[in-house]
Amino acid sequence: MRPDARREAWERWAEWPLMVVAVSFLVAYAWPILNPDLEARWHLVLATATWVAWAVFAVDYAARLVLTDWRWRFVRRNLLDLAVIVLPLLRPLRLLRLVTLVRILNRQTSAALRGRVAVYVSGSAAVVIFCAALAVLDAERRGSDSNITTFPDALWWAATTVTTVGYGDRYPTTVEGRVVAAGLMLAGIALLGIVTATLAHWFVEQVQRSDETTRSEVALLAVEVARLRESLEVSGAFLPSGGATERRRDVRRSTVGDAAIGR
Repeated sequence: MRPDARREAWERWAEWPLMVVAVSFLVAYAWPILNPDLEARWHLVLATATWVAWAVFAVDYAARLVLTDWRWRFVRRNLLDLAVIVLPLLRPLRLLRLVTLVRILNRQTSAALRGRVAVYVSGSAAVVIFCAALAVLDAERRGSDSNITTFPDALWWAATTVTTVGYGDRYPTTVEGRVVAAGLMLAGIALLGIVTATLAHWFVEQVQRSDETTRSEVALLAVEVARLRESLEVSGAFLPSGGATERRRDVRRSTVGDAAIGR
């Protein structure tokens, strides 16, 4: 059995269930934020649902840690997952589990690099903007000097921030809101970097294809010229420079002999 085969098998099996749990968590997290006038009992139900989802993600992390063959390397490569589970302050980051949906959709796309990156970037951008809007609205709504008090305002702020435009008409004033803003800025830089790298790869790929086409055409032309040369040499219509000189001498001798006979 190859290394980490058990962990990979678990991840494949748990992918869809985790996506369902992530979507459920998104609904339970977003509902009281979008509708703050809910009854107290609904707040309790939704809060319980978010903690259940947190427990499921904790079980998933523990299972992957147990099944992996290199535990310390797994921990180093999944520090964000660990932080989301351990640190209550980062609990809203569990929304990023919805990226699992993007991974599943990516399997249905073309094998071309641009197709994969397009799905990742568009899906990740939509998830990050929506989640950041929810998180900043949840943090800013209770602030005394807040200017982000509605979900449309939060969406507008998230869209301008993730694209690094930053008009400044909406901005967070609380500590929690600024933490969300810092994370969104980093996500925006990463997404723009992916887009730039993809475009650069596309241009390089086009130049390489053009060069390869030119080289193949030159190679075919050289083959055709070589075949034509061989054909001419076989038919006697073309001889090397020395042979051409001898042929001209033979022609002159023949001409002189014919002239002598004619006399």
